[in-house]
Amino acid sequence: MKYLKFLVIGIFFGIVLVKSEAVSWYRIYEMFRFESFHMYGIIGTAVGTGIILMLLSKQFKIKNTEGSLMHVPTKERGLIRYLLGGSLFGLGWALSGACPGPMYILVGTGVFSMLIVILAAIFGTYFYGVIKDKLPH
Repeated sequence: MKYLKFLVIGIFFGIVLVKSEAVSWYRIYEMFRFESFHMYGIIGTAVGTGIILMLLSKQFKIKNTEGSLMHVPTKERGLIRYLLGGSLFGLGWALSGACPGPMYILVGTGVFSMLIVILAAIFGTYFYGVIKDKLPH
């Protein structure tokens, strides 16, 4: 019962993504070919909303679900690792047509081939866990 609110928010988020066509392979294809503003508008709105909500949470000292004040941790590592990680993420997004959240939403809408992508993502996460100590962090 404690996690029911997260389930309800997740279902609402999934409905919003489906209705806004953010999980549409065609919309993602358009975005990566720079043919449409649709996805950039959705992502830009999400980033702008996140920035405003974080500023408001600092201003009014709003606490998170764990009871502590929300803050954005500082990043002390180099820019190259973020560029490389973002490029790999974008490549996977372009190849599969979905980023991690919408993969599950697409399964819920009946795109069962996305289960292959989910299994590949789980394997990739496991493989990273195996080799992360050998990587230059």
